[in-house]
Amino acid sequence: MLTVWYLQMFEHNGRTVPPPRQGLAVTHARHPTVAYYRFIYDLVGADYDWTTRKKMSDEQLAVHLSNPLMETHVFSVDGVPAGFADFDRRVPDEIEMVQFGLARDFIGQGLGKYFLQQMIDLAWSYQPKRFWLHTCSKDHAAALPNYQKARFVLYHEEVKE
Repeated sequence: MLTVWYLQMFEHNGRTVPPPRQGLAVTHARHPTVAYYRFIYDLVGADYDWTTRKKMSDEQLAVHLSNPLMETHVFSVDGVPAGFADFDRRVPDEIEMVQFGLARDFIGQGLGKYFLQQMIDLAWSYQPKRFWLHTCSKDHAAALPNYQKARFVLYHEEVKE
């Protein structure tokens, strides 16, 4: 059984999260190669059975990654890829954060809270009316609570067999 939670916010959460350490950076990977994208996708998603992008052929993924309204943001710690987030900005006035997460070696250090706030700040810089995401029971146990602490509000829940 799988539970999927859908969360949203309609305004910036007003939070400020200081960096928990030195050497943190978020980079907009404007034209990631398919190989690089697959690397960071697996780096973050392998432990959580992420499969959506794995089902895409290299050609399909290349087209997806070339769309300027699909954004990939890589979170680095001392120059090492530690996580990433994907934004889908194709629907006017809203942004979906399709992917978000940290690699296993970087969990439990306060980095997720900081990275999430960086993504919230970035999303609201585009001035959408709605910023939303979904997570599921296969994701890290801290995912749903972290989104809720960041003031995302649960608006729908699905249970799938």
